[in-house]
Amino acid sequence: MDKSMGNRMTGAEAMVRMLEAHGVKHMFGLCGDTTLPFYDAMARLDHGIKHILTRDERHAGYMADAYARVTGRPGVCEGPSGGGATYILPGVVEANESSVPIMAITTDVSTTARGRYPLTELDQVAMFRPLTKWNTSLDDASRLPAMMRTAFRAMTTGRPGAVHLALPFDTQKGAVEDAEIWADPGHRTYPAEPSGPDLAAVKEAARILAGAKSAVAVCGGGPVIAGATEALGRLAALLDLPIATSVSGQGAIAETDPYAVGVVGSNGGVPTSRAVTDEADVILFIGCRAGSVTTERWRSPAQDKTIIHIDSDPMVIGANYNTAVSIVSDARLALEALNVEVEAIADRNMQNGKTRAASAWEGKLKNFLPLATTTERPIRPERVIADLMDLLDDDATIVADPGTPCPYFSAHYRWPQAGRHFITNRAHGALGYSLAAAMGAYIGRPSSQTLAVMGDGSFNFCCGEFETIVREKMPIKSIVFSNSVFGWIKAGQDSGFGKRFYNVDFSRTNHAAVASAFGIKSWTVEDPAEFRSVMKQALEHDGPTLVDVISQPLHEAAAPVSEWIA
Repeated sequence: MDKSMGNRMTGAEAMVRMLEAHGVKHMFGLCGDTTLPFYDAMARLDHGIKHILTRDERHAGYMADAYARVTGRPGVCEGPSGGGATYILPGVVEANESSVPIMAITTDVSTTARGRYPLTELDQVAMFRPLTKWNTSLDDASRLPAMMRTAFRAMTTGRPGAVHLALPFDTQKGAVEDAEIWADPGHRTYPAEPSGPDLAAVKEAARILAGAKSAVAVCGGGPVIAGATEALGRLAALLDLPIATSVSGQGAIAETDPYAVGVVGSNGGVPTSRAVTDEADVILFIGCRAGSVTTERWRSPAQDKTIIHIDSDPMVIGANYNTAVSIVSDARLALEALNVEVEAIADRNMQNGKTRAASAWEGKLKNFLPLATTTERPIRPERVIADLMDLLDDDATIVADPGTPCPYFSAHYRWPQAGRHFITNRAHGALGYSLAAAMGAYIGRPSSQTLAVMGDGSFNFCCGEFETIVREKMPIKSIVFSNSVFGWIKAGQDSGFGKRFYNVDFSRTNHAAVASAFGIKSWTVEDPAEFRSVMKQALEHDGPTLVDVISQPLHEAAAPVSEWIA
């Protein structure tokens, strides 16, 4: 402990020591006037925490989000008062709605200055309250350690989520007793203290599944968060059960697994994958909210199906479907218990799962393969996906923005390993996510190839962080689908608003030149036959790279988005 105050330390020093006690190794953030005592404590103390200076508080939040997703530990981001607190909000709300634990620390004006119109005064607690799982202002330095323990407990237990702490300037200078610096080691990772299922509900679910003729499991992000991939694979084998996923659920099962259906829903699903849920008699939702995208606005599965729903959040179950069996539980614990009960049932119907899963992929590949091999210009996104599947390592981490990248990767990239290898921001879908999130993912898992994929709309939200990538020597590879349009919106205007295109087109940016100005080795590719060789060079380069792909816009494409196809 720091002994500069005898048996006491300052609030800023206590904040550093409490982060250290909770096993924090990395932090992402941006400096400001109200942060000076905290930064000074970070500079003076020996704590083992690497602070990554970002160029934007939004991106600090996104980095913490992806860091938490790949490490299984809470991510930590920080920023100053006023604009810093407002800028960090997008990362906080995305993580919270995605059940990802991040801690946002925003410093604040002194408590004694409140109501006196100091520069950057803002009611931070009121602003963050509806967007976080838990938040508070640390107005009393002596209570700071206890509030930090509460924050880590809130983040990691139950349904994981985001927390926010306002840290006033005078609290950073207040006194904290050394003896208060301790942490529960169980809250250094998540999900912590998982709750198990009601066994009567598990028995009933096992009975229904064993008697079903054509059941299917639809997995959201819950199985990946809970580390339930092995238990899920066991259930598939016991019941000959096909496993479908939402976009957030990709990684619950390797998509090369014979039981894997791939993504279902309006973003990445296709008619043959939809047929698996349409023709099922029993639907097992696992850690899945059954929201509008996964169910194509609650049309598939239909409302007359027998529904079994497993989720750690009881408010999710029954929100959208009349549920026959509700299992409020951590996904891993529920599946392990379900496997025991299913295995004890001697007379189990076989679900013909491998055949049904194979049929879903056959339909998808029928449309994908001709576009994946075409030499037409502009470059088809399917061609990029096909080449990347050949070039990337099996354990690579791909981070995709919404817009052009998400539907193509969700539908067509077949993840060869279970686990967290695909990250995309499905809760709120803000542009500019993937580059920063790829940085957080790389810091958390530096041994894996890390690829950020974005549209040109997203590029202009985030390109300042290329300076951070170069400064921190992160060998992240980036791809930009360049088509000079906010493509998702233009595709919606094309399909649903009589092709009345309004305020969606913009001029082309030379993304390779911009990235090069930051020190990124870059290429522009217009010929599809050249993409593979250029991408190979980009992957083999020992530093960060960017490949600018002159690509087909979404409104002219055969993107796997059901609303546009219809």
